[in-house]
Amino acid sequence: MRHFLFTFLLTSFFSRGQQTSDSLFIRSVYNEALSHGMSYEDLRSLCKDVGARLSGSAEAEMAVEWSFQKMKEYGFDKVYKQEIMVPHWERGTTEAAWITPDKGKMMKLNILALGGSIGTDGLLKGEIIEFSHLDELKKAKKSQVEGKIVFLNQPMNEQEINTFKAYGGCYAIRGFGAVEAAKLGAKAVLIRSLGLPVDDHPHTGSMHYEDSVPRIPAAAVSTEDAEMISEILAMKKANLSLEMDCRNYEDAPSFNVIAELTGTEDSNEIITFGGHLDSWDTGEGAHDDGAGVIHCLEALRILKTLGYKPKHTLRVVFFMNEENGNMGGKTYAKWSKEKGELQIAALESDRGGFSPRGFQCDGTEEQIKFLESLAYHFKDYELHIFEKGYGGVDIGPLKSEFDGIPLFGFAPDSQRYFDFHHAPSDIFENVNKRELELGAAAIASMIYLLDKNL
Repeated sequence: MRHFLFTFLLTSFFSRGQQTSDSLFIRSVYNEALSHGMSYEDLRSLCKDVGARLSGSAEAEMAVEWSFQKMKEYGFDKVYKQEIMVPHWERGTTEAAWITPDKGKMMKLNILALGGSIGTDGLLKGEIIEFSHLDELKKAKKSQVEGKIVFLNQPMNEQEINTFKAYGGCYAIRGFGAVEAAKLGAKAVLIRSLGLPVDDHPHTGSMHYEDSVPRIPAAAVSTEDAEMISEILAMKKANLSLEMDCRNYEDAPSFNVIAELTGTEDSNEIITFGGHLDSWDTGEGAHDDGAGVIHCLEALRILKTLGYKPKHTLRVVFFMNEENGNMGGKTYAKWSKEKGELQIAALESDRGGFSPRGFQCDGTEEQIKFLESLAYHFKDYELHIFEKGYGGVDIGPLKSEFDGIPLFGFAPDSQRYFDFHHAPSDIFENVNKRELELGAAAIASMIYLLDKNL
């Protein structure tokens, strides 16, 4: 890839006239988003007219058609679909579970099967045994676990200010809990939901198996019920009854949905930005990642509405299958490389529709300093995070195909994201209109600055 050049470096060698021009344009972006924006209505329609959008489902294909028609309606230069193959897992009938303490009353639990889990093949029963951390389970003896149902009660660290760090700290109980429990002969695994609030909403999400280890059913229980189970087990033994009807099918065809404004100077140089169209099958995927795809759709609409003519081709991608395979992101990166395109930057929104705080950069020191040099453009809009960090799952595969490409991640406020992440509560009503609009304006402004200065 060509050397990553900027028209200004650390000291932002802008002329006063250019600074004024950029300031006025960014102000017009915010005005359009806040006074004439379409983001909130578009998100409402995606959530309410389509709903949850798990890869391989009929609703996911509805979302593809919805997206294609919406992009066509906005009159972008190009709108098309990119065919991909995606995993197809279905939850089946509603899960059921209850705990019965020794000489105690049966109590129903709020659970969700983890994505990719096998079913129970009828009602599964067994003694439940608690571990407070995945590392504690790994140190256990087989005699402690064999024939029992493992309960992993590892909470997210509430002392982490950035909640994504708290999530990362205990993701492994969901991702690998079934493997570690099965190694010791467990019949099933139940994990504490990965959410900070103590409430009755279970949170699903992808989990993994290993071919060399027996596959056992895996589910998440609400944090409120996790607290109750732990209190019971502190006093007495208890049995768990569990039934799940989930199953895996052959991979299914689906699509990424793409819209472009063609570059006026070099149309083969691409700035990609987007989020993932798929969601888990519970709730409506409003924050994860309905807000992200709508952020980027609205950003492109705003730039077109304002008559902006980009130097490079600006391409919005609604990626399919981020949640349980990332086939949209992987296929897109290889496809772009095979076409002979030059991807010069990519940006992703996949952290919810909350108030914007800034942007992070997965890139070189030079690229991070470039991002830092843009901070003054956003001072009046209360963005302050311009630092090294994470881009996103969907755009991540571009790193393997385009050497040196910087990946930018939109960073909204993180405090409420894990109230709703992968839970039935991730619905349109839990997205704030103004916060969503501000996020779209921030992304449109950033894409404008990237286009002008790369």
